[in-house]
Amino acid sequence: MNRIAHLFDTLKQKREKALIGFVTAGDPELETSLALCRDMCRNGLDLLELGIAFSDPTADGPVIQRSSQRALQQGMTPAKVIEMVAALRRDIDTPIVLFSYYNPIFAYGVARFYEDAVKAGADGVLIVDLPPEESGEMTDRWPSPSQLSLIRLIAPTTPDERIRAIAARAEGFLYLVSKTGVTGSAGLQGDTVEENVRRLQQHTKLPICVGFGISTVEDVARIARQADGVVIGSAFERIIEEAVLRHEAGALPAMLAAQTSAYKAATR
Repeated sequence: MNRIAHLFDTLKQKREKALIGFVTAGDPELETSLALCRDMCRNGLDLLELGIAFSDPTADGPVIQRSSQRALQQGMTPAKVIEMVAALRRDIDTPIVLFSYYNPIFAYGVARFYEDAVKAGADGVLIVDLPPEESGEMTDRWPSPSQLSLIRLIAPTTPDERIRAIAARAEGFLYLVSKTGVTGSAGLQGDTVEENVRRLQQHTKLPICVGFGISTVEDVARIARQADGVVIGSAFERIIEEAVLRHEAGALPAMLAAQTSAYKAATR
């Protein structure tokens, strides 16, 4: 059983929901990024989404776009992100999902990416702009069965027939986007999320995790009552950005740890 499956089995037994946190690898710079990831995982983060910086992150809002720019300015590459996974694995056993657009993986080489990511200790990959109809271009070059779960996205506008098709090929968990728009946009609609979670549950036994627009402890508590996991990204990256602007990057590991602990409490 891989780390992702083990995580959700363990949380189900404990009657807890998963807290999934996204940060861009190398933001604001490599050593601080490593430290804050470690401290988040040690303070309640159940699964780490580690973002590979990309120059054209079309699904992301301004906060995460700027985080990618900062990481790229620090010289972050897919290879350095994979090295970061290996460094984290020396200290933590938290599941790690690499979050990317397809272009960086294609440029890296899809077979080489798989081999290096698995060797480093990554558990999955989420590729925002690779639809299921085209994902075979990548997965056909991976071993079968794969040791790297390909996490699938479901939009709130996805029709039932397409949900069934996506769910049939999904691994790890299904990522339900809470609303149309980009990451970090305001206006979480709990009733709509609940309706979409119930609809999705009719087509899969995989855990369902909800992301986009979740920023407060109250948001986390509400979504945790409905889904198997809660995904937070822009709220964490906003803390990073504000600390950088105040020239307080050194305090980020403790700040992110405290916020993670508060979010995690709301999932229990």
